[in-house]
Amino acid sequence: MTDFSDRTKLSRFISLLLRHHPEKVNLTLDEHGWADVDELLAGINSTGRLIDRALLEEIVASDEKQRYSFDERKELIRANQGHSIPVDVELEKAIPPDILYHGTAQKFADSIRREGIRRMSRLYVHLSKDMETALKVGRRHGKPLAFSVPAGKMSRDGIPFYISANGVWLTEYVGVEYLGEVIGQ
Repeated sequence: MTDFSDRTKLSRFISLLLRHHPEKVNLTLDEHGWADVDELLAGINSTGRLIDRALLEEIVASDEKQRYSFDERKELIRANQGHSIPVDVELEKAIPPDILYHGTAQKFADSIRREGIRRMSRLYVHLSKDMETALKVGRRHGKPLAFSVPAGKMSRDGIPFYISANGVWLTEYVGVEYLGEVIGQ
């Protein structure tokens, strides 16, 4: 049986492959980010990491952030969002709640205040529906803080929002004029 830390490492590696670098294991993603499950398993195993279909299904099912989705036949898999490579994950355009939150580290706060929230190497800016989740995201990069974002106003101003399969809100940019309260500073 694979222990928790090995599963976590495998999950991170799967994320790297499906979001950023499929070429590391000669994996091909289609235009919607889907990869063949058997190719993914063979690619991962070729690196000396051991994984089978049952373990992959367990990783997908137990991922607290619900990073991955299978197609209905479980022959294809993709990351739900967070890509730095150009794929169309067929996001659903949606009207956001009035307020969303962007979690970051305090060391990035001044830059965000000057430039707004940019997508950086990803295809979209990621926003959370609650402050606790945003602060958890920010904690990954240092001492956390969260900016509130008046997403409802942005949407009414014509800025499109999307919601991923795992409930992350996405938009292309949050301008300085839309930066709200800072929480956690």
